[in-house]
Amino acid sequence: MAKKTQEKIPQTPTKETCSHECSSCASSGNCSDAKPGLPPKANIDVRHVILVLSGKGGVGKSTVSVNLAYALSSHGYNVGLLDLDIHGPNIPKMLGLEDQKLGTMGNKIVPVKVTGSLAVISMAFLLPDTSTPIIWRGPMKMAAINQFLAEVAWGSLDYLVVDLPPGTGDEALTIAQLAPNVRGAVIVTTPQDVATLDSRKAIKFVEKLGLPVIGIIENMSGMICPHCGQEIDLFGKGGGKKIAEEFSVPFLGAIPIDIEMRKAGDEGRPFIIRRGDSPTWESVDKVMEALVRVVEG
Repeated sequence: MAKKTQEKIPQTPTKETCSHECSSCASSGNCSDAKPGLPPKANIDVRHVILVLSGKGGVGKSTVSVNLAYALSSHGYNVGLLDLDIHGPNIPKMLGLEDQKLGTMGNKIVPVKVTGSLAVISMAFLLPDTSTPIIWRGPMKMAAINQFLAEVAWGSLDYLVVDLPPGTGDEALTIAQLAPNVRGAVIVTTPQDVATLDSRKAIKFVEKLGLPVIGIIENMSGMICPHCGQEIDLFGKGGGKKIAEEFSVPFLGAIPIDIEMRKAGDEGRPFIIRRGDSPTWESVDKVMEALVRVVEG
């Protein structure tokens, strides 16, 4: 019978065992041997990096990221969309790019083109199939994020929109450390208290990093009935605006639940590319216009 091997549990470093990899060490804050300073910023040509965060999952953060990137590119900006939800990369699905793979040019990775002014990088492009899980600890994710920044042929970008996983963990900390010219963060929430509670944590997290909150977006703010066209407050309403006022940050607007928006994501066609044929489209367009005004202002 084969002998069962037991995984070693990482121990807190001591002077004898510490390898001085301080940027990825959970104990660097109280280690007397820790090296001062942060890892160097990635050398990429980008004017503004926008982080898209949420305190919890299921609030439509990736939908906002896709539509924001598309809205910026349609305004004439060169845009990169970086999917850093490493364990659940959904951006390629939402853009209809599931069958695409990354290429190389010299020693650089070539991002997948969506339009002439919009390119995307996602872990999903590197997986053998859509059901393959990523089973990584923090240091592996940090190395991948550094590659996605420094070793990708992004070209000259006006904006890099970064879709982050829910919460305030490794990915958000790493991108804030390594990305140059971080303009700030957009916080996506739903109206109910359980979501706004976590959104408050996300706002405080961004403030602790010394970054501005670009604004709050309230997603799933009411539902448009597909039969009568009336709005139903399924998850409540006004929670996003309330926390924006509480923290004195911009409220960018509210987007209702709409079956057509869900279909757009499943079909790989960003909702923003539609042309004013529903109240939901108008609300999405207003939110994206407000966001562009804040960022460009």
